[in-house]
Amino acid sequence: MLRPWKLEFEIDKKLGKAVYLQIADTLIADIRSGRLKPGDALPGSRNMASMLKINRNTVVEAYQVLINEEWVVSKERKGIFVSNQLPVLCENRIEKRPDSSDHPLAVHGTIINFDDGHPDSKIAPVTELARAYRQIFGIKAKWQMMGYGDEHGDIEFRKMISQMLNHQRGMQIDEYEISITRGSQMAMFLTAQSLLNPGDGIIVEDPGYQPAWQAFEYAGAQLFPVSVDEEGIHVKTVEKIVSQHTNIKAIYITPHRQYPTMVTLSLSRRLRLIELANEHNITIIEDDYDNEFHFGYRPILPISSFPELNNYVYVGTLSKVVAPALRIGYLATKNRELLQKIGSLRKIIDVHGDVIMEQAVLQLIKEGAVKKHIRKATAHYKHKRDFVYSLLNKYMNETAHFTLPEGGLAFWIVPKIAPDWDKVMMALLEKNIKIIHPKQYSRNHVNGFRLSYGSVSEEQLEQSIRIMAEIFNRFSL
Repeated sequence: MLRPWKLEFEIDKKLGKAVYLQIADTLIADIRSGRLKPGDALPGSRNMASMLKINRNTVVEAYQVLINEEWVVSKERKGIFVSNQLPVLCENRIEKRPDSSDHPLAVHGTIINFDDGHPDSKIAPVTELARAYRQIFGIKAKWQMMGYGDEHGDIEFRKMISQMLNHQRGMQIDEYEISITRGSQMAMFLTAQSLLNPGDGIIVEDPGYQPAWQAFEYAGAQLFPVSVDEEGIHVKTVEKIVSQHTNIKAIYITPHRQYPTMVTLSLSRRLRLIELANEHNITIIEDDYDNEFHFGYRPILPISSFPELNNYVYVGTLSKVVAPALRIGYLATKNRELLQKIGSLRKIIDVHGDVIMEQAVLQLIKEGAVKKHIRKATAHYKHKRDFVYSLLNKYMNETAHFTLPEGGLAFWIVPKIAPDWDKVMMALLEKNIKIIHPKQYSRNHVNGFRLSYGSVSEEQLEQSIRIMAEIFNRFSL
């Protein structure tokens, strides 16, 4: 038998510490003391929940902490086991629930996970991609792709990306001003490391995208958060900061659909930001993470398309277009010196990208499969957006503020009366619903959350939004 003995321990629900962390820390202590040996099987989540008289989701969260910290491993159809290679204990673990999308526990469980705006993997052109991938291996010169490639990516693929940026986004860029990366986060990291020095300042939107903030801080930069409203980042505050601080090196923005609020930066503010950037020799880092799925007449052109702007780095991704698991991002800049630094750093990290995958995606673009998929996916997501809007009007019109986004895969929901968010999160988890805590968008208090709908079924959307409305009513202060 895998579990011949019952594992006995207790938790204190009245203790200030979250129950899932009590479970995780108790099991870590048992592993370190030798009570639990490498290879030992832990109780199933249902059995553990029954034994402790708690919700099963709390046990799932505890196990995910242990998995993320590598104390245990999950074996498909077998269970959770103490790892054979134990990690060094992290004494300063942040009390933060792990992202359930990172581990198969969430896949096999019953939690409805409102992620960060991921697309629906079920409609990805996987068959077409697999066919293109096989065909690449069948070409006569396939041996040429087996060696090392350019650190910036396949030149033909970069040329295709430059054509897309020039034709669809109004930019004036060539293939030698583009670098292909493994996702947009790598592009952000390479940019931060190559552009910023310790002590440099960077202005960021608040609320904003904290993984990008972490990349900037890792480079030694000082963050200057600036709030946003219905027109985007407060440019008056930006003016004040750049006039008072001489160390501002960059401004990081998501102007097309601000993350997380989904608002579009107004034209007047775009023009003023360009003036400020040119006047103070500041680089604008433009993260256009969600450009493709636009439901209106046409998407707003990037700030990087304005010929007046002197210094910019434009970051985008194909991961949402082709397939979520595909890590293909890119950055574009006219600053050749910066691009050279990025290439040198990329060589240290990864030598070069996935040339064969780049060739496969290039083939899909050339034969029109990507264009066809975007057209199909846009209609699919527009239908889901309209469906979610009808549900919000039905269930949450009296509870929260929200607007109909022109594109993207999420709504920004602001409760009319700020609730106790910790209690809301726990209450939702008890109903098998998981949203991202507002504290993940800012280091200050934020009253709002992203309701993503791309990867959630219509049945789950209706069920969840109805429950959300009830819980927000219950916990509003």
